[in-house]
Amino acid sequence: MTMSALGEPCVLLKLGEIVLKGKNRELFERRLIANIRDALQSLDLKVDVRRRHGVIAIFLPEGASAEQAAAVAERVADVPGLVWIHRAWRVAKDPDAVLKAGLELVGESEEAKRGARFAVRSRRRDKRFPLRSNELDRLVGGAINDEYGLPVDLKNPELTVSIEVDRDEVFVFTGGIPGQGGLPVGSSGRALVLMSGGIDSPVAAYRMMRRGLHVDFLHFSGIPFTTSESIYKAYALVRKLDRFQGKSRLWVVPFGKAQQSIRTSGQDRLAVIAQRRLMLKTAEEVAHRIHASALITGDALGQVSSQTLANITAQDNAVDLPILRPLVGWDKTEIMAEARRIGTLEISELPDEDCCSLLAPKRAETRAKIEDLKQIEKRLDAEELCVQLADSIQEYTL
Repeated sequence: MTMSALGEPCVLLKLGEIVLKGKNRELFERRLIANIRDALQSLDLKVDVRRRHGVIAIFLPEGASAEQAAAVAERVADVPGLVWIHRAWRVAKDPDAVLKAGLELVGESEEAKRGARFAVRSRRRDKRFPLRSNELDRLVGGAINDEYGLPVDLKNPELTVSIEVDRDEVFVFTGGIPGQGGLPVGSSGRALVLMSGGIDSPVAAYRMMRRGLHVDFLHFSGIPFTTSESIYKAYALVRKLDRFQGKSRLWVVPFGKAQQSIRTSGQDRLAVIAQRRLMLKTAEEVAHRIHASALITGDALGQVSSQTLANITAQDNAVDLPILRPLVGWDKTEIMAEARRIGTLEISELPDEDCCSLLAPKRAETRAKIEDLKQIEKRLDAEELCVQLADSIQEYTL
């Protein structure tokens, strides 16, 4: 592979639903570019991120290697708002240079070595280029067919050579990495996730990041009646999720004594829902302090007794902030598949002493009445208690 033919390695990013934002599109793109730059800081590589019509191009410093381009591509693949990431080669705006680059790129591919069916797809964003898209397809495709004897298949190719003619250069590439899709983190505001050590809440956090929310995490620990295991687990989950947004914060509430008060209230069957309401009230107090506009939970309708429609309604009644439940219509198999895909399942399945284990009635209430729960909260002085709990939180930064 010679640099004279393939030019410079770069990374080409394709946008998703951002392109449908009309007059607000520029705001979303600016946010996305800021997120891309923040994500690439960890690579300690000076890059040039440029916005083009419909794409974002990342140019590497002079002399950068293909391996460095691969590292950039892998890192930005975790940034929500992008649907495809392509490791591309930047070549001169000359048909002969494009032809040579396409030939070399195919010659280095594993698909060509096994005689794969191929196609060439060209896109001419700069109409001043002397060849039209279909003419460029025929030029490069014919040369590849002559040079390597590969069969052409325009419907179901095993190898696609993509050529994009831009304002100042031409990008040539094959293949790509699927992106996260969705909206840039931060474009929809800030929210607070009630973060357990289970499977559901990390997935819920991820789904809301994809909808443009920057999230903080609030974990309720059973301390002083449990060990710190659940905190370590929550911290590990937040670290895993941080690659999607950066600058994540974990807040931990020592909740054990409050749980003990609920357990001694004499309402055994309502204990779980009473606990959930107190958690939500505490989360709302914390959210106000950190300027978050919503709460996020991993509830899925009917999954456990606390997540029946009646009990979800009783929980919503506890706070004024909106409670977002992105997994409400998912089943456990779907949630586990998503957790496996984003890399949180293995951590979530580690054993720990969760605070919820302190309240495990033999039979939980599935149709909790709001008035009964308010009576429990009156005896506990829940409004004052949630303020005290919020005052006791500890922040864990990554």
